[in-house]
Amino acid sequence: MEVSILGPFKVARSGVDVTPSAPKLRRVLALLALQANRVVSIDRIIQELWDEHPPPSATTTMQTYVYQLRKVTRQYDRAGPDLGCADSSDDNGMLHTSFGGYMLTLRPGALDALRFEQQLENGRARLATGELTAAASTFRLALQQWKGPALTAVNTGPVLQAAAVRLEEMRKSALEQRIDIDLKLGRHHDLTSELISIVGEQPTHEGFQAKLMLALYRVGRRSEALQAYQRARTALHDELGLEPSTELRRLQKAILDNDLRLDAPPGVAVIGGFPWAATPPSMLPPDIAVQVGRERELSMASELLSQPDRTTAPVVVVGGAPGIGKSAFCVHLAHQVRASYPDGQLHHRLMDDDGTVHSPAEVLRDMLRAIGAAPEKIPTTLAARSQMLRSWTSNRRVLIVLDDAAGIDQVLPLLPIGASCATLIASRRRLADPAITMTVDLSALGSDDATRLLTAVLGAQRLAADPDGTRRLLSLCAGLPMALREAATRLSLRTHWLVGRQVDRMCSGHTEIADSTLRSHRQLPAAARRAFLVLAGTDASAISAPALAALTGTDEATAEGCLEDLVEFLLADAHRQADGTFVYSIHSLYRAAAAAVLDDGASLYPFTRRHRARTRARTTSSTGTRCAPDPTMGEPDAVRSNQLPDQARA
Repeated sequence: MEVSILGPFKVARSGVDVTPSAPKLRRVLALLALQANRVVSIDRIIQELWDEHPPPSATTTMQTYVYQLRKVTRQYDRAGPDLGCADSSDDNGMLHTSFGGYMLTLRPGALDALRFEQQLENGRARLATGELTAAASTFRLALQQWKGPALTAVNTGPVLQAAAVRLEEMRKSALEQRIDIDLKLGRHHDLTSELISIVGEQPTHEGFQAKLMLALYRVGRRSEALQAYQRARTALHDELGLEPSTELRRLQKAILDNDLRLDAPPGVAVIGGFPWAATPPSMLPPDIAVQVGRERELSMASELLSQPDRTTAPVVVVGGAPGIGKSAFCVHLAHQVRASYPDGQLHHRLMDDDGTVHSPAEVLRDMLRAIGAAPEKIPTTLAARSQMLRSWTSNRRVLIVLDDAAGIDQVLPLLPIGASCATLIASRRRLADPAITMTVDLSALGSDDATRLLTAVLGAQRLAADPDGTRRLLSLCAGLPMALREAATRLSLRTHWLVGRQVDRMCSGHTEIADSTLRSHRQLPAAARRAFLVLAGTDASAISAPALAALTGTDEATAEGCLEDLVEFLLADAHRQADGTFVYSIHSLYRAAAAAVLDDGASLYPFTRRHRARTRARTTSSTGTRCAPDPTMGEPDAVRSNQLPDQARA
């Protein structure tokens, strides 16, 4: 169960809003949540509900409220409202009865007020050790828990009112400390608009008025700093009948005198007030003109990335086999949601065409340059670069798109921390980490969508002119958008070709699918690379672990591990059999790519050049389209189809 009290009071279980509508129930539940995992006495609850004038039936009425709350939290025990005998397998959100009171158990992090206080303590601890940048970021995280005045929509009694006042004072204190740190770090450019808004809401708060004056002075707006003082003086006089404090008057005099002590300390502009680019970076590649068959996935991911009320920065991972359209999907999605990220959209490819993987430090260097950091000011270590990017994103709305990710360790240092930011990742392998909010697994396009894609580029008349060739092309591409786009592009340049001619070229020529497959193949462990080549070199449509073990001379467990690596790296599909075992298959176009793999690294594998020719010659579509074999080379005995074990022929 999740409880929010720093703003509108809300209770949710498994994403479903279960906030009580009855005012008294809301008050009791809010009080129990504020004291989560601690016993709240019956007297305390009665005081909150009726203050000093409880009715004679107060205890009975209060027990009725508790009975209702047990049903709200889905932990009510049918034996009676006070037994609290709930299923111990899920202790989150249970309402327990204790001697003289009640206790609501919540897991760590389920209450926003508790998250706020913990982050506030962490920020103060970092401040005490001189970690200014980290302290400012932690204070920001704490303040992001607030969505409005505490306990909005709750008719508070004396106990809750006192708690709300305490929380509000803690919020103001955290805000003041964070602004003080930002001023020390030279972030006065970023602070002016925020402080103008704050003093507009709290014109008699002299601390915020002083900070606004200092920020305005440091950005060269001296006259406006003096005007801010005059407005503060007027507000204090009109609302409280007071003159400005000694501190505020001294600050005004220092501004009039151009006192050098008001300037930012030397070097702070390097630490916090970086010379960032004035224009938000917009690095997204051009959008894809034709995007078909991904409506449901786009809708789900777009809804997540466009949510305005978030407590953490979402991370969306888009996975799928080579050529499935991960990069195109991410670019299209990024363009759909870019309006939600006005402070910039960063894009970086994490792997080169030749399969070279960029280190996180390299990527961070490039992104920091893109947002305006001077090259000589970029730290040398990965940790410091990561912290610099996170400091910049902590109070901004930025979308980061990472293409061709090779693994989770490569992307974790690149994630922003601001709740208003988001990261979109196209990955060559399955990724798993608590930081990931959503995983989108792209599958091959259906026949109708694949036809729509070809029609959008070539036109229906062109396809109708060669129906057999169109059928063979759709079968060979088997729903891979990259293959379909490549074929359509080439045919649009060769207007005199029939569609079927492109099928023949795709069987024997070099394709983008081969390049993409090669990049994934290079990331595999050595044994899994060999398994891929064996699987690609057989006539069998699928292979089992025992069959692979027989072909490679390894034990069955090793063979199975290799095949599972192929599934993890999205180069093979696993199919469950009736007996619970699995067989593994690869796309027909990946078989053609195996020839390029062998050419690129033949020394890695115990296969002859004849095997290379065999792999080149065996790309067969599901309808029987076969590439012409190379007549100058034979085939290895080890992978002839008539010598495969029976279990390999699926």
